[in-house]
Amino acid sequence: MQLEVTTRPVRDDDEPRFVRLWPRLSMETRYRRFHAPVHRLPREVVDRLVHVDHGAREAVVAVVGGEVIGVARYDRSPQDAGEAEFAVVVEDAWQGAGVGRQLLTALTALAATRGVRTLTATVQADNDRMVRLVHRLLPGATLRPDSGVYTVRGPVGPAAQPVPC
Repeated sequence: MQLEVTTRPVRDDDEPRFVRLWPRLSMETRYRRFHAPVHRLPREVVDRLVHVDHGAREAVVAVVGGEVIGVARYDRSPQDAGEAEFAVVVEDAWQGAGVGRQLLTALTALAATRGVRTLTATVQADNDRMVRLVHRLLPGATLRPDSGVYTVRGPVGPAAQPVPC
């Protein structure tokens, strides 16, 4: 039996699902997402992750069996509303199953409809899965190395269509 992964915009009632997701993320996954050893998820961070305005800040979740298994989000730049920083995290048990691709595809589509022209991110240079995902979904992206991380800048729009496998 194959489980269906549903992708949808985050809702305010997802807060308990985010709290339940946290212990299912390994220390490595948490480090790759937050670029720091984060042991607990402070309440104010949960609030910021869940409560978005769906304009300047957006998030989409992947849901299986009523539980959030992954999140992709963007925050628009205060200096340029056409630019947004994105991040993706997927529960360890679901990594490598296409959930990150599904999430980033949905997030990129939403960003494009809302006038975001450029997505940016900071990705650890040894995060091969994320680097491949960026290359696949943002084929025009540049990855500039700096002290063990890549600074990613990629166009959103027709040039940002996924590259077939």
